[in-house]
Amino acid sequence: MNPHCEISDLGDRLVVENRNAARRNALTHEFYDGLHEALQMAAEQPRIGAVILTGEGGFFCAGGDLNTLITAQQMDEDQRRARIDALNDLIRAIVYCPRPVIAVVEGGAAGAGMSLALACDMVIAARDAKFTAAYVNAGLVPDGGLTAALGAALPPQIAAEMCLTGLPVSAERLHALGVVNQLTDPGEAIMAAMAVADRLASGPADAQTAIKRLLTGWRATAFEAQLDAERDAMAYALAAREAGEGITAFLAKRPPDFRRLREGT
Repeated sequence: MNPHCEISDLGDRLVVENRNAARRNALTHEFYDGLHEALQMAAEQPRIGAVILTGEGGFFCAGGDLNTLITAQQMDEDQRRARIDALNDLIRAIVYCPRPVIAVVEGGAAGAGMSLALACDMVIAARDAKFTAAYVNAGLVPDGGLTAALGAALPPQIAAEMCLTGLPVSAERLHALGVVNQLTDPGEAIMAAMAVADRLASGPADAQTAIKRLLTGWRATAFEAQLDAERDAMAYALAAREAGEGITAFLAKRPPDFRRLREGT
């Protein structure tokens, strides 16, 4: 049994739940393994019409666990790049999965959790959910294809606002901008996703697979290049002074003092 990933096989759909509520479903290698397993199952089973991705405890995913990033700071650059590639491989598995993948966002999606949600084909969110490109708050840069997803979905000014300020953006605002497919009342996003999955599961599987391939294929080269560019930037940022200050401040529950670093003191 995987402690951080529960896969429910409902016959014509899979529900994959990130089960790490104590850390707001921060990403773990156990979750990576479980989601890879589910996506592989979906690819191999024509009866599966959709994969639904959700998190326990009323929160989708807080992204990477900053406690573990302290260890990453001590790694050499090749090790840091390999660590980021593990996330990128998961994002690729979602994007290239032949079955539609639906993100169910209750509470919020932050950092790599937002990357995970926007890698999905559809996003259904509670209207009180928040999306946060939180990397800059810890002196880091986006990874997991987030800049590719935001660059494709949003006007550049809004993508810049999200990535440069790290401030949360409401699901309602992202719905108005076309990033979120459907809004629900809190606690009801999973039922809305089930209804969408039911419609998908009653459709023509081969045609849906071809449509998804066409929708992703035209941007695949740019997407792959952006994943590599993000990985290199994050591998560098993890070892820099700003990340040291940002991560330490987060864990100490105090505001980071990036101005001191700017002034060289």
